[in-house]
Amino acid sequence: MRRDVITVRGADAATYLHGQLSQDITGMAVGEKRWSFILQPMGKVEALVRVHRTEPDGFELDVDAGHGAAVLARVRRFMIRVAVELDGPVERELEMPYTDERTRVELGWPAMGAEITEGTIPAETGVVAEAVSFTKGCYTGQELVERIDSRGGNVARHLRRLQVTGPVEPGARLRHDGKDVGWITSVAGDLALGYVGRVVEPPADVEVDTAGGPRHATVLA
Repeated sequence: MRRDVITVRGADAATYLHGQLSQDITGMAVGEKRWSFILQPMGKVEALVRVHRTEPDGFELDVDAGHGAAVLARVRRFMIRVAVELDGPVERELEMPYTDERTRVELGWPAMGAEITEGTIPAETGVVAEAVSFTKGCYTGQELVERIDSRGGNVARHLRRLQVTGPVEPGARLRHDGKDVGWITSVAGDLALGYVGRVVEPPADVEVDTAGGPRHATVLA
C-alpha cells in the first residue's frame, strides 16, 4: 500500500515522540513496529500512524498517503529546544495488514479521511488496544483517553462493519427504529464501515438512507 513516511532522528527523538504519541515508544526495540494515535491536546485524533524504530535514535512514522504533511506539521508543533530532526514526507510502498479496500473494510480498520477525521475520539475507532499504551507516562491528549477508559470505554458510537443490500455511499445516514443512529464511512461492494450509536447492539438490522430510497443493512460487529 502507498504510505507517507516521516523520518524522526536525534538524541531526543525517543523521549520527544514518547510525549507526543499514545503508544509506548521508549520501550520499542530496534526493528519493532507499533501503531499509535497522534492526538490533539483535547484528545481527539489527529492521525493514526505506524511507528518503526529503525535505530536507537531513529524512527519512521508512516500514515495513509496524502496525510504525511499534516502529520509532519503536528509532530513539529511542540518541538522546542529538543535534539530532533524531521525529514519527509516521502511516499513509499509498504506492507499493511490489508492488501486492498475490501480487506480493510473486512478487518474494520479505520482510514484517515474516512473513519478518522478531526472530530474522531480514539475509543470510537475500535483500535485502542493496538494503538494506546495505558502504562506509559504522560503524552499530549492523554486525559480524554484515560477518562473514557476509566468509564469502561463508554462512548456515544462505535465503528462497526455492516452488510449492505444494494448500492450505498459514504455519508449515508443510518436509521434504527425510525431514529438516526449513525452514518456510513466506507463502502466495498456489499460490505461497509460506519459509525453506529451504542443503542444499536449487533447483530441488528438498520436502514440506510440513499437517493434511491432506503436500503437494508445488518450491523455485524
